[in-house]
Amino acid sequence: LREGEALREGEAPAEPESLGSAGASPSRKSDAITPAQAAKLRILDPACGSGSFLLGAFQYLIDWHRDWYEQDGPDQHKKELVALPGGGYRLSNAEKKRILLNNIYGVDIDPQAVEVTKLSLLLKVLEAETNATLFAKDRALPDLDRNIRCGNSLIGPDFYDGRLFPDEDERLRINAFDWQGAFPKIMKAGGFDAVIGNPPYVRIQRIPHDESDYYFGTYLSPTSKTDLSLLFIEKAFDLINDAGSGAFICTSQWLATDYGRNLRGMLSDGRLHEIVDFGSLPVFAGASTYPAIFTIGRKKASRLHSKRVSSVINLNLEGIKNAEGSYVDLATLSTSPWSLGRFNLCTRLDERRLIWKPISAFGKAYIGTKSGMTDVFVLETKEATRLGLETKLLIPYAYQGEEVRRYEQVEPNSVIIYPYLEKRDGKATLIPEREFRDSFPKIYAYLLQHKDALVGRQDSRKSYATGHSWYRHLRAGRFSYIRPEKITVKGIARRLSTGVLRKNTAFDGANCPSILFRDRAGYDLNYFLGLLNSRLLSFHLRTVCPPKLSGYTRFSASCIALVPIRVINRDSSKELKSHDRIVTLVERMLTLHAQLAKAKAPPVRAGLQSQIESTDREIDRIVYDLYGLTEEEITIVEEATSK
Repeated sequence: LREGEALREGEAPAEPESLGSAGASPSRKSDAITPAQAAKLRILDPACGSGSFLLGAFQYLIDWHRDWYEQDGPDQHKKELVALPGGGYRLSNAEKKRILLNNIYGVDIDPQAVEVTKLSLLLKVLEAETNATLFAKDRALPDLDRNIRCGNSLIGPDFYDGRLFPDEDERLRINAFDWQGAFPKIMKAGGFDAVIGNPPYVRIQRIPHDESDYYFGTYLSPTSKTDLSLLFIEKAFDLINDAGSGAFICTSQWLATDYGRNLRGMLSDGRLHEIVDFGSLPVFAGASTYPAIFTIGRKKASRLHSKRVSSVINLNLEGIKNAEGSYVDLATLSTSPWSLGRFNLCTRLDERRLIWKPISAFGKAYIGTKSGMTDVFVLETKEATRLGLETKLLIPYAYQGEEVRRYEQVEPNSVIIYPYLEKRDGKATLIPEREFRDSFPKIYAYLLQHKDALVGRQDSRKSYATGHSWYRHLRAGRFSYIRPEKITVKGIARRLSTGVLRKNTAFDGANCPSILFRDRAGYDLNYFLGLLNSRLLSFHLRTVCPPKLSGYTRFSASCIALVPIRVINRDSSKELKSHDRIVTLVERMLTLHAQLAKAKAPPVRAGLQSQIESTDREIDRIVYDLYGLTEEEITIVEEATSK
């Protein structure tokens, strides 16, 4: 509101304040706003549910008004204040009704939730009333039908364009909402001053086709696997006025995942003012949502303020206020995953004029092959042998992250049935059913036992294994992904762990994304392996990859593709020596880990482990130097990757 008043007076508003300042009742001594000005404030929760956020906003306004009237002089506000027997004051019933009707608005698609919200707000009005005051003249409860409305905040009446007679059941299910018709004065004046809430987390795959088609045709943020909470962030810009703000607590996954790329592109222009990230902390009991608070506004900030709350004991207002924060240069933000850590490695490299390229300039991190039904297509090697399945269609398959260990050759314990023919260009073509049945009768008979389940497979609610392709994979990949040696990554881990996946091995990129190199530009494969296993690049990826519970990170193929690889200056003998030294040390690490896997005697294992740790530290030191880190930055990396 302070910023809004400044705008109305033609002043330039200051940098957005921290979210941590919200929640405490402001005193009049430090706040020049009057109740008359506060009466113009319009607060909305567009997915209000049972009304928790609106109750919080209402309570805040009640406390603010009470404090203002007390400091201005109780004798001047006898209509607004009621003296308490033990001293102090509370707001009168009439004043609470006035505030509620003036300031609080909500919408929800669930009629029962709407009624619960109304009841909760009315009970707040009645709070602390006595029989004497409750039944006095003019104590009737207000009618909230115009304030708390029922409807789908994301779908407007245009959903029915071109349909003369929409089905009644469909109309009730969609429950389209007309914002202009429901709140004509507010919308005509430019919109709400504040839009707040905890929008629902619902993946687009769980939504009926007609609704998802509408969202893709109406909004800019959706992608193939988007979440409805992202649409609420986008919708908020249609609902707030030029001086207004929106603040939602919702999933932070979109900051790094592929499905958030459109929203990242939209908000990289400064309309996202602040983030308070809670990581995997249990903000909501019994729910693993990776929440964060996002504050937005139509007015574009010059930089993004980012905070991180990292301890359960700080899940409170004071903890948010005191959380360490930093400002992020908007020039570093794009549709790519956002790095909001204490320093951005790519930015540092550019500032120090150190040449780098994303790993995608040398190769690509791939998803590999996904069968769509692991329980059927993937078998332990011993089981496949016992069943006598034809080996020509059985390919070693890395699909479990725990199989991947740093500086080790990955040896999958399983095989995948791969019913495809290899073409000259490395593509995979499904074997025709008659040929499949005649040439590979045992595998065909095995899969035939599961045909009903295989036919029933769906991707984004669409069946894809129908007719003669009932035994196809969800995503077959290519033989050109299978044939070469590649670097593979442990998909979910506390620290980036990469190993080597031998030739003629398939992989599941969800758990074991793998890097295939087109042109290593003269660099040894072990150079890339050393960089990827270093603390520095693990630190970097943890700042851009989606977080998981208990300090784990999903090292996704899309994030790995952008990891910065230092380009060696071939005119610099120092940098050439760094490359060669990393290669030599990685060779040593591969040998040491192979020896450790075979060693049984405790003294031998202890000696090997000591050599591994020493070699690891030396690789880290070379990488720090190659990437130009300062001692302060090295300390940040070491502390972050030691947790």
